[in-house]
Amino acid sequence: MLGNSKGSQKTEYVRDYVVFDLETTGTSCYTDKVVEISAVKVIDGQVTDEFSTLVNPGCPIPFFASQVNGITDDMVEDAPLFKDALKDFFDFAGDMVLVGHNIHAFDLRFIYRDSEDFYGKVPDNDYVDTLKISRICLPELKHHTLSDLCSYYGISAEGAHRALNDCRMNQLVYEKMGEVLAESLKSVRRCPKCGNILKRRTGRYGQFWGCSGYPDCRYTENV
Repeated sequence: MLGNSKGSQKTEYVRDYVVFDLETTGTSCYTDKVVEISAVKVIDGQVTDEFSTLVNPGCPIPFFASQVNGITDDMVEDAPLFKDALKDFFDFAGDMVLVGHNIHAFDLRFIYRDSEDFYGKVPDNDYVDTLKISRICLPELKHHTLSDLCSYYGISAEGAHRALNDCRMNQLVYEKMGEVLAESLKSVRRCPKCGNILKRRTGRYGQFWGCSGYPDCRYTENV
């Protein structure tokens, strides 16, 4: 799982994966800390195991963060440090594809930052961001938060903003979108370099096909 380069973002449905989610002291991947990490393991589309632990961030949890996730200083006082919790998460996930909502712009930035700091390496697992998938599957929605997607699919969002509950919700949402994605991808063009979807884009010199895995993959071809 740990290597010298990050994994690639995939825009597809996979049947074997690990959904994960973080709760943090704030939104900055430069200054804020993790206070909870949870994960749900899925094999052949079925949940087989769960992982969850609070994390002692080594600093006070801001009031506004506790208001969102309900996690307080007292709750994490005897929790493991993230260096230990992250190792347990890596052991749980192994080499499986990681799935999460908005993980490309948020959760993975914390994971990469702290993994490199703790171990000198980063997880090389490929990953699927369900925020990006939702924009492909449900372009008619104005908003694509996890709660919005749960509402659309009739999935209970009770207990949202605690990591394990969010993982369970996200797993159900991903399975629902997987059905739509499998049907819609029958007629799409695939990137010959990474296998992601090619999307029609408009640039300075007109339209072209560009990889949806950008910026990880920069493949283009003429329309």
